[in-house]
Amino acid sequence: MLQETYELVRDSLPALMAGAATTLELVIIALIIGFVLAVPLALMRTSKNPIFMGAAYGYIFYFRGTPLLVQIYLTYYGLGQFEAVRESFLWPIFREAYWCAIIAFSLNTAAYTAEIFRGAIQAVPHGEIEAARAVGMSRFLQYRRIILPSAFRLALPAYSNEVILMLKSSSLASTITLLDLTGVARVIVSRTFAPYEIFITAAIIYLLITFVVTRGFAWTERRLNPQLKRPDEPKATATWQPEVR
Repeated sequence: MLQETYELVRDSLPALMAGAATTLELVIIALIIGFVLAVPLALMRTSKNPIFMGAAYGYIFYFRGTPLLVQIYLTYYGLGQFEAVRESFLWPIFREAYWCAIIAFSLNTAAYTAEIFRGAIQAVPHGEIEAARAVGMSRFLQYRRIILPSAFRLALPAYSNEVILMLKSSSLASTITLLDLTGVARVIVSRTFAPYEIFITAAIIYLLITFVVTRGFAWTERRLNPQLKRPDEPKATATWQPEVR
């Protein structure tokens, strides 16, 4: 029994790793596009212009308030029902499950990331902004040199959670015929009738990827925030210094 299980997992591993590569490809591309969209959306959410703020709020409300699976179905199955879309230059993109998954993932993660960045921007200490104004920085320079760098550091822990959630949500791509890690596992199960062994192996691969992601974000957070120390690092002891007059 154990020998058969070992051989099954060994023979299935190359296909599962190929599916994992597709999963990583989908997630990385979606996260990059989502990040690029999230920054202006977060700035619009913190804007005092009601038009910008309302447009960003509506976008974020829709993509956070509807299931990702529904968004994937609307992108892949829904858009093809419109003749204008089928006759447009965008049809070669919308008829491919791969690009529809990337579009749905990107728009979804952009909404969540924008809210993370909005909270981080509003959490930037007001004293830093006042100091930037005091030295004569323009509004653009304040955002470029003070607000956005501080906001990115503050948003890093929450953004790492969004990356992990996006990784797990990518399994929904298998519902539109994409052979990601979950999709490949389902195909192998349909051929071998061994769901326990195959899905356990797929779960372990997901766990390994998640472990690497969490360790990478933890390292980045320590690099960007030198004041953060590991629990095993010795704490600095205060020493008395004579008062200098």
